[in-house]
Amino acid sequence: MSDEEQEKRPSGIHTRVVLGIFILMAVGIVYVTNLWLTERFTETTRQRAQLRLALYTGNLTSELQRSSIVPQFLSRDPALIGALNSADFQQTSQRLLSFAEETNLRGLLLLDSEGRVVAASNRERLGETLGNYPYFMDALDTPETIFTTYAKEGEPIEFTYSRRISIGGDAIGVIVLEVNLRRFERTWAGIADAVMVTDNDGKIILATESAWRGLTEDAALEIRDVPSAVERALRAIPDWTALPADAYLLGRGVLRQEIRVPFDGWSMTSFTTYASVRQRVNTVLALEIMGFAILLAGGFYALNRRTLLRLRIFQRESAELRQLNQRLQREIAERQKAEKSLEVAEQTLAQSSKLAAMGEMSAAVSHELNQPLAAMKTYLAGAKLLLQRKRPDEALSSFQRIDDLITRMGAITRQLKSFARKGDDAFEPIEIKASVSAALEMMEPQLRRRDVRITKTVPTEAVYSNGDRIRLEQVIINLLRNAIDATSEVDRPEIGILLAVGEEILLTIRDNGAGIEDLDSLFEPFYTTKAAGDGVGLGLAISSSIVNGLGGRLTARNAESGGAVFMLTLPLIAGAESAGQSTEAAE
Repeated sequence: MSDEEQEKRPSGIHTRVVLGIFILMAVGIVYVTNLWLTERFTETTRQRAQLRLALYTGNLTSELQRSSIVPQFLSRDPALIGALNSADFQQTSQRLLSFAEETNLRGLLLLDSEGRVVAASNRERLGETLGNYPYFMDALDTPETIFTTYAKEGEPIEFTYSRRISIGGDAIGVIVLEVNLRRFERTWAGIADAVMVTDNDGKIILATESAWRGLTEDAALEIRDVPSAVERALRAIPDWTALPADAYLLGRGVLRQEIRVPFDGWSMTSFTTYASVRQRVNTVLALEIMGFAILLAGGFYALNRRTLLRLRIFQRESAELRQLNQRLQREIAERQKAEKSLEVAEQTLAQSSKLAAMGEMSAAVSHELNQPLAAMKTYLAGAKLLLQRKRPDEALSSFQRIDDLITRMGAITRQLKSFARKGDDAFEPIEIKASVSAALEMMEPQLRRRDVRITKTVPTEAVYSNGDRIRLEQVIINLLRNAIDATSEVDRPEIGILLAVGEEILLTIRDNGAGIEDLDSLFEPFYTTKAAGDGVGLGLAISSSIVNGLGGRLTARNAESGGAVFMLTLPLIAGAESAGQSTEAAE
């Protein structure tokens, strides 16, 4: 990747990060603004609803107080008293009509002592008998002005003030004033609020929704079909708010406000929708979102301009890269042709090098044969002694070991032939613990003669690696022989063998000798610290070459407590994991 490409990639990542942060910030600001404005406007709507409710209550109370004075005034009117005494009512109805028009009253009725309408501001009601109505009967029982609410079946509720007309304590008639409270309902219906007035029994006597009259508040709110301005407002807005709904009207949350009317235990309640809140909040949010959209569009425009400039640069660079690619392809073709020629030359050179090294290998094979020959000599001497002592079975065992050594010597000589051939022999799985045991068995005569203490720590399960068993045992024998030679001047010679399994197989052979003087030259051919005639310095060089061929490595170091440590590492194959370690010690 070129320097320019490395600069462009972080720039693109930086742009995406900035864009993501901007979008998250915009969403967060809109969300917080929505919550704050909704709460603020909801509270403002609540305060306005409270103010309207207080105004409605004042108007209603004023009307009731104004109307309550009229019956008291008319009950003392000489004209009305004289008409009732003389039973002459020709001018009475006109007087009541004039008085009703002057005071803006709905209607006035004059009833005689039997409850018959003898005069009325509405002449159509003359002659009606109202003796069973509560406002007539209650008025006869008390000298005070009586307020009554009543309703005939199927008709709206009527509100009346009534007062008896007396002479000398005897009732001669009743004056009835019909209070026009319905006009308040028409006034309240002009807004989106639903308003109701309940009496001291909790029954609705005035309401903007006619279906509510005569019901309790809970029963009224359960009515789903309310054809009014409130219903239209509720159906036009979503049901959401930042504050909990006070009540539910038509299944939607509304603001509920209640105030006591200072008259006969009445109370007035209003239900306000959230339409104005939603509209005002949406207006601010729309402006806010529009501002963010403009900023985002400006950012995209700037990025687009920058991208166009980069695209032009990329087009020029692409043309140059295509030309360079064509030249590289021609050079690669020529290089591949040269590499094929070089590979043939390297194979020829490698074979020549192997043949040239056969002289060194011959000396190495001679070096490796010395150990089996020495062991054979020891076993032959032992077999001769056993035969003299009439112990043929034990002598036969020595002869078997001699036969095994002869087989091993044949394998070592075959290595010279395999070294001269191109390629390696096919490897096979070998059990490392068995190879260690075989090498110790072959070195047993020398170990006993020197009285060397052997400590062996190996896994309890089999450990496998791919390789050649004869070559591996040859390496282990070389390492053991070097350890025996290194402890030749030690009073109590010790050799430790540790086989560990992890991701690889690690075989460690440690002695308590004098250690290694020159670690750098240790594995070079013909390097030796032994006296003349004791060795030619090929053992470790051959061992290192064999281990490398097996896919491993052979290293050495000096132990902190003294002595040398050789570490042989081999690749691990499946089935080689061990469950534990076992330790054996022998002298």
